[in-house]
Amino acid sequence: MDSKEPNWADFQKFIQREVRYNSLLKTFPEEAKELFAKTEQFAKLRYEGYKKLSEEK
Repeated sequence: MDSKEPNWADFQKFIQREVRYNSLLKTFPEEAKELFAKTEQFAKLRYEGYKKLSEEK
């Protein structure tokens, strides 16, 4: 891969800069926290999958 690993500690702060995530947080704060955690989990899984694919050469 040609990029470094994301800073997972700042992942949720990063996505909250997008209007769709920010408005969800304002409208449904409890549900948003759960969804943000799931989004982070899925992002990590996708990243690990991409990392494995890049190592298969």
